[in-house]
Amino acid sequence: MHGEMIIRITKYYRILHKLKSLGLERVFANNLGDAAGVNATIVRKDFSLLKIIGQKRGGYEIDKLISSLDKILGKDKPQRAIIVGCGRIGGALMRYRGFASDGISITAGFDINSHICEEDECPIPVYPMNRLEEIIKAKDIQVAILTVPEQEASELFSRLSRAGIRGYLNFTPIGLKASKEDHDRPFIIHNVNIALELEQIFYELNISDTDLV
Repeated sequence: MHGEMIIRITKYYRILHKLKSLGLERVFANNLGDAAGVNATIVRKDFSLLKIIGQKRGGYEIDKLISSLDKILGKDKPQRAIIVGCGRIGGALMRYRGFASDGISITAGFDINSHICEEDECPIPVYPMNRLEEIIKAKDIQVAILTVPEQEASELFSRLSRAGIRGYLNFTPIGLKASKEDHDRPFIIHNVNIALELEQIFYELNISDTDLV
């Protein structure tokens, strides 16, 4: 699946859960498309590529759709992540409650200062960096969220990779990428440069304002 399709599938998944919570049992492609902001043809095409078949007049059974998307999105297995660097961004992510509702467990945090927050204030345990490999192995961690200073990012990426982490959400200013030696193993790296994203927004606003002149 390419990136845009994955985003749509994730939207469908969340919408289906909302519809189920309202007591609905079936949904049509046009209803799902309206809620996701796409047309019904795209919904049908996405489901067809995923080998999900509905009924022409009866639409799709919501429970069956959710079950199929659970497997496709990997939500039928534990989804555990850690946060490395529990400063301002890491601390905010530690306290974000939306992960749990999406079936994602932020299992632990790591920081050079393991007492960065008091035990009764920390929503997850925060460990010293020398326990990184131990906890990753013990808790079968799959994904790391990196919010460390720029000068520490590359070394920590190598260390996490050696410990078995293959998925990264990188908030550091450095764009991470797998080395040539690691190409035989699957790495998924999403680099999030907040400053760059804001620059892009200002650029697009400026272009749209210029077009109006």
